[in-house]
Amino acid sequence: MTGADSPHPPLSSRLRSLRPAAFGADPAGERWERIRRSPNFSDGSFQNPVGARTRPSGGSMIEFAKIYFRKETRARRSPVGVVPVHPTTLADLAKPPASGLRVTWIGHSSVLAEIDGRRVLFDPVWGERCSPFSFAGPKRLHPVPVPLADLGPVDVVVISHDHYDHLDLPSIRALVSTDTVFAVPLGVGAHLERWGVPADRLRELDWNESTEVAGIRLTATPARHFCGRGLRNQQHTLWASWAVTGPEHRIYHSGDTGYFPGFKDIGAEHGPFDATMIQIGAYSEYWPDIHMTPAEGMRAHLDLQGGQPSGVMLPIHWGTFNLAPHPWAEPGEGTVEAAAAAGAPIALPRPGEPFEPTAEGVPSELWWRAVATVPVEGWATSGGTGSPEVAPTA
Repeated sequence: MTGADSPHPPLSSRLRSLRPAAFGADPAGERWERIRRSPNFSDGSFQNPVGARTRPSGGSMIEFAKIYFRKETRARRSPVGVVPVHPTTLADLAKPPASGLRVTWIGHSSVLAEIDGRRVLFDPVWGERCSPFSFAGPKRLHPVPVPLADLGPVDVVVISHDHYDHLDLPSIRALVSTDTVFAVPLGVGAHLERWGVPADRLRELDWNESTEVAGIRLTATPARHFCGRGLRNQQHTLWASWAVTGPEHRIYHSGDTGYFPGFKDIGAEHGPFDATMIQIGAYSEYWPDIHMTPAEGMRAHLDLQGGQPSGVMLPIHWGTFNLAPHPWAEPGEGTVEAAAAAGAPIALPRPGEPFEPTAEGVPSELWWRAVATVPVEGWATSGGTGSPEVAPTA
């Protein structure tokens, strides 16, 4: 590949050696040629299915900074006590799920899904900070419920995109020593190869492409977001949601995304799903196009289910890191309200608490209230296990 064909101007070997490993690597060679041929790549970058503003700009950035660092709002963005986690052990996961499907929310967007005898690990983030540096950046608000080494064998690791709170260098390096396969969006493989993942263990997909691993089918589906780890975020790696189909069950992981009409198409092609894992945290009026609010997340879930309140929605991308101006407990509360309005079943597990989405009951206790700052107006719904605001599973 010549300098003219490369996505970046040539860098000296000295400059490359100074680049932090956590920044990953830029796509090059055949990977770059494949990116250039992608129908989702034009004008030098990957494009969203619907136009999206990815960050505040100009005066709005200054306004956002004032709100974000205001003392009274900062206090509400973190728990006021120790977040209760379920101490997941190998014993919890050793017995196969009776239904054939079990889901364990590790925290944020990290989820272990056991589906039809196979184990899929989405967006594993076991690091203390979602940052390229160990001394700075958003720090974990609760401990990881189970050490990564104690999780047991994983058939495939699925990455939604390359942001630090979804693609974690320490976690990937720990998984390199296993024989797991990595399913990633187009371009993300460059990062993993730099970190030691062999090319023959990579399944790198464009939107609407599929691969089969251990008898389950994984499809990279569209999302409305963006990418980037280094100083130059030129949108040369793709972002994706994922549909996973086994012989008996179907599940969906949203990754990070703003709401867009394409959820209906994904549902029509790959659903309905026994469980959806939907991003409902780290939203803001300053970036409304790239993260969903709880109400939008529920709307996406219903679209994926053909407009019916079927399956179980698991809210993800909240509770673990402080990434937005909203109060820490607000995504959980908003999801409960949205589910009640839609009559849709949701699961509310503590981090690390395994549950079977198709079983008679799923976790429903509003556990975060015990360690959250109570809103001035009070909680919008009554709390407690089995509260009428949370629709039961069928």
